[in-house]
Amino acid sequence: MKITASLAAAAAVLGLAGSAHAAGDYVSIVQETTIALPADAAWAKLNKYCDIGPWLKTTCEITSGKDGELGAVRKIAGRIEEVIVAVTPMSYSYADVDPKIFYHGTVEIRPVTKTSSKLVYSLFFDQTSIPAEQREANKTRRQQMFAGVMATMKAQAEKK
Repeated sequence: MKITASLAAAAAVLGLAGSAHAAGDYVSIVQETTIALPADAAWAKLNKYCDIGPWLKTTCEITSGKDGELGAVRKIAGRIEEVIVAVTPMSYSYADVDPKIFYHGTVEIRPVTKTSSKLVYSLFFDQTSIPAEQREANKTRRQQMFAGVMATMKAQAEKK
């Protein structure tokens, strides 16, 4: 009886191991730029969750929760939904709610000197849903898009 129970337990463990998901093909894009403002002043100009609408030259609306708070949901361009999954005094992180592509992004301001700060935008995603032959082009497109976003954010922060 003990042997039968042991074999059944071993079979269950092997069955669970076989159902694990395949490893992802993860990509990180981290872009930084210096802003000629103290960190608190820069963050005050860039901390709104739906500011991404103008940065991307599209629409953005808060559909659930309160702007800037954990759990707030935004809808970009009427179709992309993202939720705030982490908040610090000078950053927020968000995730896409669509399970087809796993990604997180973080917008952060870091103090550098009394009169300057660094804007850091990080994007982390699993590109397994993108055909292998299109992955490098997809990553390059995202890098270029977020470079434009960073330039817009810097200009917005430094605008007098």
